[in-house]
Amino acid sequence: MGASESSLSSSQKMTDEITTVTERSEALDPILEKLKSLKITRPILTSTPKEEGSLNDILVRKASSSSALATVNPNVLLELISIYRDWQDGKVQQISMKQEEIENKIEVADALAIKLLQRLNYSVSAMKTSSQHLSEGGDWGAEREVD
Repeated sequence: MGASESSLSSSQKMTDEITTVTERSEALDPILEKLKSLKITRPILTSTPKEEGSLNDILVRKASSSSALATVNPNVLLELISIYRDWQDGKVQQISMKQEEIENKIEVADALAIKLLQRLNYSVSAMKTSSQHLSEGGDWGAEREVD
């Protein structure tokens, strides 16, 4: 009986290995790099009315007769749109990288859960086997008391 137990447990031994690889970016902060690369450019509006002094005034103002004097340079507007598109593409790439990292972490967690479940099932089967062997040899306790 003891020989069958040892061969059973040696045949069910498993080697579990989970390896995770993460890459860390050693580059500088991209926002800081963009701030350093900023340049002073020509104004968006070719002429501004005197009563509008802040950007908020320009953006929120209502159409009036004096707004005809302030025209937006199409080249500057095109440049602003392209800068926004580049910023948006960068954000999309950052989100994609974060999603990929999260997916990798989920896969690792799933693999660990599967390994833990396998070990639990192995432990349960070993306990059931031990319980059966002990229940078959229940008379041993009575024999020992007599000796």
